[in-house]
Amino acid sequence: MTLLITGGGGFVMSSLAFLWLQKHPGERVVVLDAGPRDAALDRFFASVADRLSYVQGSVLDTALLDQIAETEDIDRIVHAATVTLFAPELPDGTIVVNPETDAPATVLEVNIMGTVHLLELARQIAGLKCFLNLSSGAVYNDYGPEPPGPMPEEGWVDPPEFYGITKLTSEMTAKHYGHTFGFKVASCRLSGVYGPMDRWRPSRAYHCPPYVAIHHALAGKPVRINAPSGIGDHIHSQDVARALITLLEKDGAFAHSVYNVAQGEAVTLEELLEIVRDILPGLTWEVADQSECDIVMDPTFIGGRWGAYDISRMAAETGWAPRPLATALADYATFVRDFGETP
Repeated sequence: MTLLITGGGGFVMSSLAFLWLQKHPGERVVVLDAGPRDAALDRFFASVADRLSYVQGSVLDTALLDQIAETEDIDRIVHAATVTLFAPELPDGTIVVNPETDAPATVLEVNIMGTVHLLELARQIAGLKCFLNLSSGAVYNDYGPEPPGPMPEEGWVDPPEFYGITKLTSEMTAKHYGHTFGFKVASCRLSGVYGPMDRWRPSRAYHCPPYVAIHHALAGKPVRINAPSGIGDHIHSQDVARALITLLEKDGAFAHSVYNVAQGEAVTLEELLEIVRDILPGLTWEVADQSECDIVMDPTFIGGRWGAYDISRMAAETGWAPRPLATALADYATFVRDFGETP
């Protein structure tokens, strides 16, 4: 049987593909990604390469989707292909500074109609066990429970940007497709993700705080920051992958249509840097002018999508829990040191 992963060339979904194949030696994975299969992916997938097919193409290409369905025995789908707020290059090769303002029509087309095309494919697959739709905390706004607490799945859903609007639309569309056509669907809202294989890609022109801290520490470079009190809920990509695997293995026996997948706790940037310094004692940081900073955060964003996400629903239903933040960051540092630079 075969798991189809769209957006599988990115760092989060490549972890899912790798861990799924490790855990299920009799199965295959097909990755569909708009970006090329690069040398880093070849190295990362080396031990499972015989059971993984990488297809470069767009989720808007319905003929390609049909071809994949005809040649592969697909029984599960994880749809993660998207145009993000950090995409430097659109699927047609256009270079953009900010998809939100430079190419809103493309964001809407890829993120909404790409999801529709995958759902159309899903409803034609006899015996499909489940469909996971990757969403984002971008569906929330900058406010939440008072006093600030973990953001639950229900309430405070009010996306302020086209990207979040498309993710919420995709959630609602996926849920209705599943209900109407009789297949099992769930959406997963991710907080800020870091981890192995995080690198510059057509879909990701952004270095998150854990990436910067660990790479700078290993290179012996200080980290320049503007806001030590800025906060974030940071989760390791392999903890995300393990969460998705627990849902995939339920074969559609979902109690809910939406799950937060996050660390479940928010830390300040200063706290994050201190944890990294405990792992890599050479790390230093300094407060600098925003124009000169390696990490820029807004200290006024203390709740809503910027704070902690409530993961009790996911934990109660599957037993999944992320590793402690210090453990996960140490694991990432080891990967970066051993695997080498991924640009």
